[in-house]
Amino acid sequence: MHHPTLSTGWRALLAATVVAAATTVPLSSGPAAAAPATDRQQQYAAAATEYGVPAVVLLGVSFLESRWDTNAGTPSTSGGYGPMHLTDARHVAALPGRGHHDAGAEDPRGDDSRSARVPAPRPVEAPAPSTAALQTVDSAAALTGATPEALRTDAGLNIRGGAALLSAYQRDLGAPVGADTDPAAWYGAVARYSGADSADAAAAFADEVFTTIGAGEARVTDDGQRVTLPARVVRPERSWLDRLGLRRLARPDGVECPRTISCEWIPAPYEAFGDGDYGNHDLSDRPARQKIEYIVIHDTEASWATTLQLVQDPTYVSWHYSLRSVDGHIAQHVKTKDVGWHAGNWYVNAKSIGLEHEGFAAQGTWYTEAMYRTSAKLVRHLALRLGIPLDRQHIIGHDNVPGTIASTVRGMHWDPGPYWDWTHYFDLLHAPRLDTGTPATGLVRIDPDYTTNQPAFTGCVTVGVPCAPRGSSAVVLRSAPAADAPLVNDIALRPDGSPNTMAVSDHGARASAGQTYALAGRQGDWTAIWYLGQRAWFHNPASAPTASWTVGVVATPKPGKATIPVYGRAYPEQSAYPDGVPYQAISPLQYTLAAGQRYSVGAVLAGEYYRASTFDGSSPGDWTVIRGKNRYAQIQFGHRIMYVDLADVQLLPSPVGAPR
Repeated sequence: MHHPTLSTGWRALLAATVVAAATTVPLSSGPAAAAPATDRQQQYAAAATEYGVPAVVLLGVSFLESRWDTNAGTPSTSGGYGPMHLTDARHVAALPGRGHHDAGAEDPRGDDSRSARVPAPRPVEAPAPSTAALQTVDSAAALTGATPEALRTDAGLNIRGGAALLSAYQRDLGAPVGADTDPAAWYGAVARYSGADSADAAAAFADEVFTTIGAGEARVTDDGQRVTLPARVVRPERSWLDRLGLRRLARPDGVECPRTISCEWIPAPYEAFGDGDYGNHDLSDRPARQKIEYIVIHDTEASWATTLQLVQDPTYVSWHYSLRSVDGHIAQHVKTKDVGWHAGNWYVNAKSIGLEHEGFAAQGTWYTEAMYRTSAKLVRHLALRLGIPLDRQHIIGHDNVPGTIASTVRGMHWDPGPYWDWTHYFDLLHAPRLDTGTPATGLVRIDPDYTTNQPAFTGCVTVGVPCAPRGSSAVVLRSAPAADAPLVNDIALRPDGSPNTMAVSDHGARASAGQTYALAGRQGDWTAIWYLGQRAWFHNPASAPTASWTVGVVATPKPGKATIPVYGRAYPEQSAYPDGVPYQAISPLQYTLAAGQRYSVGAVLAGEYYRASTFDGSSPGDWTVIRGKNRYAQIQFGHRIMYVDLADVQLLPSPVGAPR
């Protein structure tokens, strides 16, 4: 995937030449000071001087909130606006269309051996301004004299508001104020700026800010402004945190998080209801019983408070971790050894860990850098511990999980949606990537520049109405190499064969950053991939590429097979099931894979079915993994991963016969 940030060595070299740009500049230092600064770097420097905040502290806090972006004036998933993430949850609550957009009657458990559990829709809501952390724009307005609307929409005023808040927090602590003060003494103010309600979460946020200051950063923002934070080693005075008087979280030994992030245990209940029913997850003993193959990224489609209420409801469904937007704090709910009901596919559930991120997939709301970073730290920790590859075949979105059988495909959820920044996320994961390919090697990795890639999606707030232009991980797939060609068809979503649409929820004609596909052709600035049984074209000009080349393994039908079936789960054959355990049919989806087509292989997997149907494991075969002789290849077939029987395909190195 594309790497938008500069390398450490280049950052250091650049920082040496631009230190002056981030140092404080008196507002009366020359004629240019007569008018408000329009250069973003100058705006940070001016605000730092005006409110007596070290420039590196102001830049570091802003980077951890927004990476200095404006996000097209839209609110974050916790109601924050602008580069400084000034929160205005009251305003967000009044916006039209705020609520659940993850349409589909998906059964999160996804197990045909049990009756479907389809939870009621999550409540239509927005973050409620129940805490000061969700309404900081009011304090910023009082301190600066600017209106809340101006603070939400004007980047320069937003930066001034953030600087004013930091200065006020520093004064409240009785700590020294001044642009030339030691940044180390600002640890308490930075911790308070996080909005965290616990000392652990506030400290984790502040530590990440000072780590960022130590490393330095430089990037071009989403509105074209180059900003630099020169690297500066600061040893923060953490004792200032004590003056905030925040609660200390109990962290039992069993919490499965790295020590460097804020994490608490809020258990999902495991309760029997009578009549054989129970909730809200299943017990297991992974990875000893069954290898964990996937980590599934979700968004909550609800506020933090509602998310915690839902996961603590025994009649609802479950996931392993929730992540809070405002500060990146994590709550674990289900042990990784146990199986959550979250992905809508029992095969995937039994072999995955689910992470829910506070957010809304459709509405163009953005995820804070604090949440991206703690999520990446958690996922890297889990992946290294459990042997899960750090690639898009194993770190997947809910929108990449296939339906189990033909009748469930249409209702599968599509979060975290096209606005989740997969490229940046994998940069934070420090994921390895193989960039030795060429067009001749025949594998294409989707790789758009997130900031400048802005597909014209519709329906973020109102059906049919264009979404606000903003960066996206998704590229749009067309039926011919032309900008006005119809989108490709997903036969399961549109059985009449009509093209898919640009509706933000319509994922049937898009591919996402990091996903790898087999090359199906090239024509001018357009590249074709094999996708859902057809050639799908996307714009990929050499001057601004939206994909890169790689190598790997592809699956294609064995000689003599005109078409082969495609599956949504990798289950064993019927003869593998012991007496008393109902056979789970190997049922093909609507799609077929035709001779001559190729699809990128992500893994080769044994057929498995985890039997769990009772609260106490008393049913025949319960709490055991049924394995047979069947083996499957996991392929990138469409936007979602799918499976083909290994007996039906040849596995070939990608360069063999690749189209030019």
